Amino acid sequence: MPTPLLARTPLAVIVIAQLFGTSLWFSVNGVGLALQEAVGLSESDLGLLTIAVQAGFITGTLLIATTGLADRVRASHLFALSAVLGALINAAFIGVADSLSLAAAARFATGLCLAGIYPLGMKLVVSWTPSNAGAALGWLVGMLTLGTASPHLLRGLTLQLPWQWPLLLASLLALVGALVIFKLGVGPHLPATAKSGRPWAGLAAFRRPRFRAAALGYFGHCWELYALWSLVPFLVARELERLDASASAQPWLSFAVIALGLPGCVLAGKWSRYIGSDRVACVALAVSGTLCLVYPLLGSASPWLMLALLGLWGVSVIADSAQFSALASATAPPERLGAALAMMNAIGFGLTIPSIAFVTSLWASQSLAVIWWLLPGPVLGLLAMRGFSSHQSSHQSSHQHLGKTTSPHNRT
Repeated sequence: MPTPLLARTPLAVIVIAQLFGTSLWFSVNGVGLALQEAVGLSESDLGLLTIAVQAGFITGTLLIATTGLADRVRASHLFALSAVLGALINAAFIGVADSLSLAAAARFATGLCLAGIYPLGMKLVVSWTPSNAGAALGWLVGMLTLGTASPHLLRGLTLQLPWQWPLLLASLLALVGALVIFKLGVGPHLPATAKSGRPWAGLAAFRRPRFRAAALGYFGHCWELYALWSLVPFLVARELERLDASASAQPWLSFAVIALGLPGCVLAGKWSRYIGSDRVACVALAVSGTLCLVYPLLGSASPWLMLALLGLWGVSVIADSAQFSALASATAPPERLGAALAMMNAIGFGLTIPSIAFVTSLWASQSLAVIWWLLPGPVLGLLAMRGFSSHQSSHQSSHQHLGKTTSPHNRT
């Protein structure tokens, strides 16, 4: 049983634990320049380490989905165990950093552990606050965003210390997150575990038209999101050069652009209470998609305007993520919620690898025009969400005809 204090503030506990746990995600990126100097890693080597984390996360989400671990093991226990193992492996990276193969293996293993943190964090949120999932998941994804950006902040705060310090601090934060989630436990609104499961049980949720539409919208969002985050340092550096400003401002501005996703997620969550998660997701996706289209066309505009638009993009590009997760949570089978979310995450993050590869490899030759490679994600996501709206209307009509109502969590 959670302590009275934890039970009174379950959402705050979960989102803070999410922030601490996901600080492991890009911990190595935060010390990338120092690693280049200390152990001789090249830029392509650092790119390989980033891809290794993504590949580990995808593998981990598929593993917990297909084996049923996402629903057969108590969510708080799996989250805590994953965070502890991730913290230890992240710290162990320090000892193998000079060997690229071992370093990549360590980052892959860290990604595996993150698969027990992010999807299970979503399940824990729904288990405690199912009626306000959109707003609650907005905080969760906002903290994921801040956790993604936090290694740059940790490096800035420890700039005069050896490069190992930010990694150790990230591991310490993950251990704290594991402890508080273990003490909190699972909320009362979902089964703590599933009695039995089949391999690929998470795929069964895709038979539900509205879950399928929400998942397809999420996939379009994923295609754009991490590719943009990969481009942010390049885009910031371009405008700083045009301003003749110091290049030392680049990491701080890059952190700011990504971290702006936190208020974007929170505001989107609040807005979802009034107009619904589906409309909020579509608005955010439309804004970021419009920026995909027009940003390259404005390349000769004022650098200040371009930086302002980049800030707007930082807000909107992640604001829809929690809403897609809320829609998926509301339309997936409750007894297979963890597997369904893990499967959706695995496919979505799988799409980030080719999109990141496209934009990073073509930046040197195409510059701002490379952004148009991101546009198919928002466009296809918006088209998919048309299916969600149509199925929602028919679902509501049938229930009005039968004189019944359903809670958000029990919609099918």
